[in-house]
Amino acid sequence: MPTDLLGRVYETFPEPEPLTQHGPARVIAMCNQKGGVGKTTSAINIAGTLSQYGRRVLVVDFDPQGAATVGLGINANTVESTVYTVLFDPTIDPRTVICHTDFENIDVLPANIDLSAAEIQLVTEVGREQILAGVLRRVRDDYDVIIIDCQPSLGLLTVNALTAADGVIIPVAAEFFALRGVALLMQSIEKVQSRINPDLRVYGVLVTMYTRTLHSQEVLQRIHEAFQNKVLHTVISRSIKLPDSTVAAAPITVYAPTHKTAKEYREVARELIYREIVP
Repeated sequence: MPTDLLGRVYETFPEPEPLTQHGPARVIAMCNQKGGVGKTTSAINIAGTLSQYGRRVLVVDFDPQGAATVGLGINANTVESTVYTVLFDPTIDPRTVICHTDFENIDVLPANIDLSAAEIQLVTEVGREQILAGVLRRVRDDYDVIIIDCQPSLGLLTVNALTAADGVIIPVAAEFFALRGVALLMQSIEKVQSRINPDLRVYGVLVTMYTRTLHSQEVLQRIHEAFQNKVLHTVISRSIKLPDSTVAAAPITVYAPTHKTAKEYREVARELIYREIVP
């Protein structure tokens, strides 16, 4: 029987069946407070792959850098309203702020540098941890999957994302330093579970930036020791095609559909559907 890189018995997941109806969405937070581990890249490419399988996807850019917005072809500096606008003005319908992309079945709730002010403003808000949840509740029936691309921190924005989410996918780079912050993230997840969102689950750990080196293999083993079967079967290889596709403002499954990394993200999407993490 074929096995994955951890030696677990594993065969390719089946091609998913088309959906007969859409919504309400499963909300997934892409979260890791360490930067540079592939959160935004994975959010864009998982969204791109799920959309090709007929799932309606909303990417919520919840990072003031606005990388997910730009990575899907939306100019973050020219949009009139952003996720920051709907967080603090409940009279605005989020549907009027959501941007349609050039890719079928993918929309974006955009962000730009304005969102950096939200961390301070949220401190004085009533129900400050649940504001994003209230925004997403209004559009949840329009989509099958909502992916929140979190900023690399454990502040109030990330707590909002964890409160709004049904579950978390944790991208972890196959590098030693990437392991160090995961324990802190798990503590934050556990606090949100115990105090605000008891239904929050860790859906999976996605290993990214993998290279066929002894170091990467050792890190992969350490991640498996910590998370066991939460570690997804598919590992995302380090590839120059990923930054190339970011520059092209397209998911890699559109930019280079036959490339190895595109196949890996398709396999991740099929696994998420097979495991019923997404519809």
